[in-house]
Amino acid sequence: MSQEIPHSVAHLLLVEDDVNTVGYIERFFRNSHVHITTATDGISGRDLATSRSWDCIILDRRLPRMDGLTILTQIRAENIQTPVLFLTTMDGIHDRVSGLRSGGDDYLVKPFALTELSARVESLLRRSKALSNDTRLIFADIEIDLLAREVRRAGTKLYIQAQELKLLEYFMRHPLVIFSREMLLQTVWDINFPIRTNLVETHISRLRERLGRDAPQLIHTVKGKGYILRNPEI
Repeated sequence: MSQEIPHSVAHLLLVEDDVNTVGYIERFFRNSHVHITTATDGISGRDLATSRSWDCIILDRRLPRMDGLTILTQIRAENIQTPVLFLTTMDGIHDRVSGLRSGGDDYLVKPFALTELSARVESLLRRSKALSNDTRLIFADIEIDLLAREVRRAGTKLYIQAQELKLLEYFMRHPLVIFSREMLLQTVWDINFPIRTNLVETHISRLRERLGRDAPQLIHTVKGKGYILRNPEI
């Protein structure tokens, strides 16, 4: 883990039933500023998640005794807002959408690179700290005031239309996640059936213009996959 973690020690809960994956992750974080507690079944994971405070939870979807989606639903029902990263083999669009809609903050598909897992955990920890005042969203030099529905970049107020703001807000709540066109139609526009439209492409283009073509680009196209909010330095 890099030195960007905002805690002297970050306490992570890993709920994963594959012992090889658990060992793989534990060895990687061993010499970092991260303390990992593990649970290998859903019931134990749910009990640990609700019994104390965590900085981040890494959660498998397929678990014995209770699946990850049910765990997350119960966590959120108790108003526990700990950032949750799904780590799973379930890679379909419906799987990703259901994971994020149920309250997940990020979604990483196996097999995965440990460096990417580390970067995503860092992002969640930074965002969690930034959102301690939950009326604002912050990513890089972009800030959304959720009460005033205003967007600023590097301190300059931007004019952004309502649907563009909704799209930007969704990206900022889920940075480093690749969203396909279909996923964005489902989650941002609530279109849950096949449709031929350029809504996504048009709004992405307009949003990039609003954020400034001469400024560092944060919304990137991933060829053949979709779009991602990512800082160019990462």
